[in-house]
Amino acid sequence: MSKDRFTLFSGTSHPKLSEEIAKNLGIRLGKTQIELFPDGEIGAQILENVRGRDVFVVQSIAKKPNFYLMELLILIDALKRASARSIVAVIPYFGYARQDRKDKGRVPITAKLVANLLETAGVTRVVTMDLHSEQIQGFFDIPVDNLYAQGLFAEGIKKLGMKNLVACAPDVGSAKLARIMASDIGAGFAIVDKQRMNAKDVETHALIGDVQGRDVILVDDICSTGRTLINASKAVKKAGAARVIAVVTHPLFNREMVKQSEIDHFLVANTVPLPDEIDTSKVETLSVAGIFGKAIDCIVKSNSINALFRSRT
Repeated sequence: MSKDRFTLFSGTSHPKLSEEIAKNLGIRLGKTQIELFPDGEIGAQILENVRGRDVFVVQSIAKKPNFYLMELLILIDALKRASARSIVAVIPYFGYARQDRKDKGRVPITAKLVANLLETAGVTRVVTMDLHSEQIQGFFDIPVDNLYAQGLFAEGIKKLGMKNLVACAPDVGSAKLARIMASDIGAGFAIVDKQRMNAKDVETHALIGDVQGRDVILVDDICSTGRTLINASKAVKKAGAARVIAVVTHPLFNREMVKQSEIDHFLVANTVPLPDEIDTSKVETLSVAGIFGKAIDCIVKSNSINALFRSRT
C-alpha cells in the first residue's frame, strides 16, 4: 500500500482528532456527506472513488455511542459497496467494551456484539487504543491492533518535574496499567480496593501501599462518572498523599466530576472530545494522533507495528 492507494475517512464523533491524524500522515481526509433524515435516520455517501483502495475510517464510539456506532457501520457498508479493497476501522475509544463477560445472570456481552457488527458490516481490521479488556481482541476473527497511551503519559508526567512518585491503581482492573506506569517513570506502586455497587456507584475499601507525603499518579483507562477516581483520590489523600494527579486514556468526563474532584491535575488523551463545559484549567490533553498515524503508516507499508504495543505482563 502506498499513499496514492489508501484514503482516510472520518465519522462525526471526533473530527478534530481525524484531522490531526491526517496531518500527521501528510494527507487530506477523504470526502463524505453525512446527513440526517427528518426521522433521525443516518444517511451517508462517499464522495471519493475508493474502488480497489485500502481505506481507514476514524470514529470513537463515545458520548453518543449508539449514534456513532451506527454511523460507523453505515460508512463501512457504503465503502464495502463502493468496492474498497480493505476497510480498517480506527476506533480510538472502543465503546461497549465494559460489558465483556457474563459476571451475573441474564446480561449481554456487548463487546462481542460490537465485534460481530463490525465484521458483518465489512471491516477487515481494527485499530484501537487501551481496550478495557485485552481479551476483547479474541472476540474478532480479523486482526486487532490495540495501541497503548502509557508511553505518551509517562513523557507528560516527566515534563511536570514531579518527584517521589507513586503510581496507584484506583481499582484492581487498572493494576497492570499502573504497574507499567510505575516502571516507566521509576515510581512506587499502590492500589485501591474498590467494589462496584451498580453502574454509577462504587465503594472504596482499602489502600495497599505507602503514599505518605508522596505525589500520587492515579492511572485509569476509562473515566465516566468519576466515582472510582474520586473515591481513590480521597483514599490516598486520607493516607497522607501530598498531591494527586489522574492519568486517563478515555476521559468521558462530565462537568460536575471535574469540579467536585479533589484531584489536583488531570492528564488525559484525546481519544474522545472533552465537553465544552468542562473546566480545563486543571486538565491537560495529550494528543494520540501521532501514535495512530504511525500505526496507519505501518499498516500502509506492511511493516510491523509491534513497537507501538506495550506488554501488560
